[in-house]
Amino acid sequence: MSPPAASTPTLAPEIADPRLYLDSIPHERFAQIRAMPGLAWHPYGDRGFWAVTRHADVRAVSRNPRVFSSAIGHTNLWDLEADALEARRSLIDTDAPDHTRLRRMVAGAFTPKNIRRWEDAVREITVELLDEFLAQGGGDWVEMVAAPLPIRVILSMLGVPVADGGYLVELSNYLVEGTSDTQSLPPDAFGNTTELRLLPFNSPASHALFEYGDEMRSKRRAEPCDDLVTHLVKAEAEGGRISRHEYRHLFHLLVFAGNETTRTAISHGAMALAAHPDQWQRVVDDPGLVEPATEEIIRWATPVLHMRRTAAVDCELAGTPIAAGDKVVMWYASANRDEAAYTDPFRFDVGRGDNEHFAFGGGGPHLCLGAFLARLEVSVLLQEMAARRMFLEQRGEPVRMASNFVHGVLSVDMAPGGAP
Repeated sequence: MSPPAASTPTLAPEIADPRLYLDSIPHERFAQIRAMPGLAWHPYGDRGFWAVTRHADVRAVSRNPRVFSSAIGHTNLWDLEADALEARRSLIDTDAPDHTRLRRMVAGAFTPKNIRRWEDAVREITVELLDEFLAQGGGDWVEMVAAPLPIRVILSMLGVPVADGGYLVELSNYLVEGTSDTQSLPPDAFGNTTELRLLPFNSPASHALFEYGDEMRSKRRAEPCDDLVTHLVKAEAEGGRISRHEYRHLFHLLVFAGNETTRTAISHGAMALAAHPDQWQRVVDDPGLVEPATEEIIRWATPVLHMRRTAAVDCELAGTPIAAGDKVVMWYASANRDEAAYTDPFRFDVGRGDNEHFAFGGGGPHLCLGAFLARLEVSVLLQEMAARRMFLEQRGEPVRMASNFVHGVLSVDMAPGGAP
């Protein structure tokens, strides 16, 4: 698409093609865009978007939801028809007051105080996974550690049988595949009869996840427990504070975001520690570095690569006029390597102090609900690895997802290694 008629902005190099991310994040292209004056315009489909790539600009968009809406047009790069907008609307695709109401439904479970209640469970799972990894002499880090740790934790919080974790991880992989150019699933997979355009990620795996959530809803109506699903079911029954549609999408979001993003952080974190054993040695020698090392791993990984907003009114950002209805896309992958925000941003530094990263969004009302949980899971993993003086060696190239949305890793072969 041509740039908006009212302006003649610089055109951004291609950054939306999912195939670009099969090797790694195209950092050189993002650096080019950050160096351009104002905002760069990126052609995309019938309607292009403004590429927001600098740290300060991502923060500005994130913290001004009245101007940059999540509900108008949703948070996908692509455009959706009016019926698809409503069919696919979830917590992340809403503005206040609906966003405030829905977030309050689950926010209490994710406060720092309540997340700390899960530390012993996280540690127990972590110890089990690491001991098995060591006993096997290594293997696929994603399959053995990165995937099972977060999914087992979020399923425990939801009240979902842990035995179903593998199935839900499989569905999450298919959802990410929906952000690529091709899907391996036929439209009727998992018994789906809904048009794909009406499903999140355009994937029949969303139908399967909705169906699974409905089964859990029925079980908790009959047998309430002390878990998140029961909490949501009660909210639906007591005064209709949440609809069935909203419940289904919240369950979908919690399963996907509660496992996919932390799994990605743990996968990239392992590769970073293997590539920088001197940095890991610092953590082994100084437990006080676990917290900054956790933040550095999360910045380095940037599990979610971008998020879209839509201008609700005519406005200006970075000296660039933006028309109401224009798509504005925040590229966290770029902001987390912005030279203006970080000292030597391409250096992996477990003691980094300047680390206001955007791995959990840029602040504001859409700050990631699971931020404290993700930090807990990564930090406990680091503590247990350090206690074992456990170094890692990467034995092959990772298999990455062809996605411009999630910085996903399907597998990577790792082995326990010796100290440098």
